[in-house]
Amino acid sequence: MDMRLEIVVIPVADADRAKGFYKALGWRLDADFTADDGFRVVQLTPPGSGCSVIFGNGVTSAEPGSAEGLYLVVSDIEAARAELEGNAVQVSEVFHDADGVFHHAGTKDRVPGPAPERRSYASFASFNDPDGNRWMLQEVTERFPGR
Repeated sequence: MDMRLEIVVIPVADADRAKGFYKALGWRLDADFTADDGFRVVQLTPPGSGCSVIFGNGVTSAEPGSAEGLYLVVSDIEAARAELEGNAVQVSEVFHDADGVFHHAGTKDRVPGPAPERRSYASFASFNDPDGNRWMLQEVTERFPGR
């Protein structure tokens, strides 16, 4: 049976501020529903993604800004970084990990610049949304077999 990841819930303090931030990145607004009791669900999808994010009022009990490990896979990390900066998003410099396997938590063993030879899956940049939810850009230029 196929199982597809289609929704990730992110905790935010202000749904309208978050909605504005993600729309400014060019993400598609899929839904914005409010119930009489104040329950609200906002759904946006990054360009080219099969997975969306949801946030709102009463959607999660997680603390606003506590999400991390949210990945946006891009084919050109420098271009994606420049696009985010063009939308007034503060983005880290491109980096790779000293071990070259995956990046460590936090900033441990970050080496400035893209991975040697721009090896696929190995170059990263990071940014936060207005609540502090932590996003990573990961450059993938050639997928592993079977992917």
